Amino acid sequence: MPTIIPFRAVRAATDKAAHVISRTYQDYDKKELKATLKYNPYSFLHILNPGYKFNQEISGVERFNLVRNRYQEFKEEGYLVKDSEPSFYVYENSDPHHSYTGIIAGTSTQDYAENRIKKHEDTLQFKEVLFKDYLKVAGFNAEPVLLTYSDQEVVNQIIEEVKHHAPDEFFSTTDFNSHKIWKVVDSVQKKALVEAFGSLPELYIADGHHRSASSHLLAQEMQGDAESYQYFMSLLIAESQLNIYEFNRQVKDLNGMDKQEFLIRLDEYFRIQNRGIELYKPSKKHHFSMYLDGEFYSLYLRKNLHQIKTPLDDLDSQMLYDLVLRPVLGIEDLRTDARIQYSYGKHDLVHMKERVDQGQFAVGFGLYPATVEQMKSIADEDLRMPPKSTFIRPKLPSGLIIYEF
Repeated sequence: MPTIIPFRAVRAATDKAAHVISRTYQDYDKKELKATLKYNPYSFLHILNPGYKFNQEISGVERFNLVRNRYQEFKEEGYLVKDSEPSFYVYENSDPHHSYTGIIAGTSTQDYAENRIKKHEDTLQFKEVLFKDYLKVAGFNAEPVLLTYSDQEVVNQIIEEVKHHAPDEFFSTTDFNSHKIWKVVDSVQKKALVEAFGSLPELYIADGHHRSASSHLLAQEMQGDAESYQYFMSLLIAESQLNIYEFNRQVKDLNGMDKQEFLIRLDEYFRIQNRGIELYKPSKKHHFSMYLDGEFYSLYLRKNLHQIKTPLDDLDSQMLYDLVLRPVLGIEDLRTDARIQYSYGKHDLVHMKERVDQGQFAVGFGLYPATVEQMKSIADEDLRMPPKSTFIRPKLPSGLIIYEF
């Protein structure tokens, strides 16, 4: 029985919202980051990158303190405003291709600890501790964890009822996304949402494993302090609305083999077809694309040679690791080996080809996206996907909804 709570969000002032919100900090290259900080004084990036004010890079606790200071300044200037009463928030994000609607709420760290919020990825302890310390010093969280659940008629009905009214906030951004927010303040609707989610056996983390783990660490450390530490902000979205995209892999060398030796090793587990310059993209599970020495190849798994005993064995990213990356290319640790890099995106096969052609990598592999069912079955078995197995939308921008401790 997962617990959700309404909370008093801090949100961008209505007339400045389109200028305040930002993508995740890591999504910006150096030129775009510099330009945004220089020409947009309202950008949330000024909070996330407080060293810009002093023209220097600042890290560690000193940076966390400055983040808190910039955040307070944005509130003092009226760029950010705290709501007067606790609410749930219906959030709709639309781009030219998709529209997503979910509910932003506080979710329980106890549910996380007791596996009512299920995980499918491992986390790194140093990242958990680092972000926990950041949350404690900064005093707020501006990026919700993305949680998913089996579609619920009651939840869908409440969302539709709320959306019959004009949104409390509605604006568009230069990436062709529109953002709408409705506050759910009606006591009957709030109670119904609490009961609907409380009737579910579990929720699943779609994106944000480190954020949820860090929030749990903070809750343990702050036992006896404000109740707000016992919850973390989440965007709850029905699994039917999730879009899962693939993460492709590029490897810098062939582990001492030449092209022919490498292809012969792959032939043990795959039927290989040379596709030439055709941008070949896998069309089904257990099919892979490969770009090597100016040509694309399709790799079809020889199914009788690979036993599938667990849901993890059936996952393409795990399969590639078990059959190619570890035994053939000698990559043991996918998280730390500098020879492998990951990429995603609508046109990523083109970018992958360019990186190999330029000599940055020797070979690239394209994967078929995982499914929600695979993600859930792996979490149900308490197994963990390899890193960068899924890229999931929607992605909520930073600074749109902020949860204070």
